[in-house]
Amino acid sequence: MKLSVKEPLAECLKFQKMKNRVVVTGLGVVAPNGVGVSEFTKAIQSGTSGITFHPKLKELGFSCQIGGVPTISEKKIKEYFTDLQLKNFNSDNILYGVIAGMDALKDSGIQSAGKDEEPLWDLGVIFGSGNSSVEKFRESFNKIDEGKVRRLGSTSVAQTMASSVSAYLGGMIGAGNRVTGNASACATGTEAIVMGYEQIASGKAKHMLCGSSNDGGPYVWGGFDAMRILPHQYNDNPTAASRPLSLDASGFVPGCGAGALLLESLESAQKRGATIYAEILGGSVNSGGQRGEGSMTAPNSIAVQRCISESLKEAGVEASEIDYINGHLTATVKDPLEIQNWSQALGRKGADFPYINSLKGMTGHCLAASGSIEAVSTILQLQQGFVFPNINCETIHPEIEKLVASERISKKLKKATIETAIKASFGFGDVNACVIFKRKK
Repeated sequence: MKLSVKEPLAECLKFQKMKNRVVVTGLGVVAPNGVGVSEFTKAIQSGTSGITFHPKLKELGFSCQIGGVPTISEKKIKEYFTDLQLKNFNSDNILYGVIAGMDALKDSGIQSAGKDEEPLWDLGVIFGSGNSSVEKFRESFNKIDEGKVRRLGSTSVAQTMASSVSAYLGGMIGAGNRVTGNASACATGTEAIVMGYEQIASGKAKHMLCGSSNDGGPYVWGGFDAMRILPHQYNDNPTAASRPLSLDASGFVPGCGAGALLLESLESAQKRGATIYAEILGGSVNSGGQRGEGSMTAPNSIAVQRCISESLKEAGVEASEIDYINGHLTATVKDPLEIQNWSQALGRKGADFPYINSLKGMTGHCLAASGSIEAVSTILQLQQGFVFPNINCETIHPEIEKLVASERISKKLKKATIETAIKASFGFGDVNACVIFKRKK
């Protein structure tokens, strides 16, 4: 749309009204504390941790020998992959993403295109990853070093390319719209949701399967252990290790998994009679440019606050309307700074501060998968009227206590009517993403 020079605001508002409304009609999740929406819901309500000790990390000399890894049986895997697909298959990254993505599609009631049918032109996939399939790469390197390049197999490229998860899902579904992957470190999952929202809001698609995945293990987590930002004091007590918002938080626990949301135009969902979990009102993605206090590993607070404010503007929501925040909150020294940024961006503090929690106390930091898994948890709380507990937060950090009333950082499961919620992710590279959800009435 060409904007009028004389009346840009009026034209912008007109365009805003023309946007398609976007809703969530399907959910899928593969998390360290629960695979599948039902199991995951029970886990977050009960404050169940999925963080465990990993002997392999001890053998390799890691300081932090714990992590969050989903438990998936061979029987479960064969529900999603054929024997042919599993031949020479070695990618947890794809495994997690396919299970979460196909569960979300099934939950929405949308059928994949048959092999002899045309692609689903109005359905696309935006599914991000933090890295390609590390174990498959390792296997390939070993074979090449041994002079066995011809034994790599015909699927080694498909399993290691950056867009592997979206490509697998796109093929399984027969998606004919935009099929791509994104990568923005910890902000990947939330960014994918914003990108899918924009595709539907602009009228370019009716359905978008959005999410993110990340595999785990020593070859993914080793760099973080080398940075000495993981807690090593809890190797004998893994479930107590991840302590967001807490005075004694000592670093994030690495995790892995995947989350997926099926986004759909409201008009399409209503025509199908689909179950609507929530509406997406808008979102924002930006970068601090690694300027000021921002760096490859630290956020630029000005950019964080702008991202929050711009998401409110995009959604047409006042700061006073936010009932709940699903924070990034990694259990590091940056937790108090994140709370400060929320307080300043929303202009709220004390008892007026929204409810806030962090899923990472139960799952660890699932890296690129964190935003999408946490978005699923946000929608479940919105839909079912509860706030899950902040586990391992016996003593709230004093800098956080200055800004947030203790009852807003619930340590037990709390019933609450949440109308409007915001999910945020702030990632390595000084990149930020926020998305705002509205409860279905």
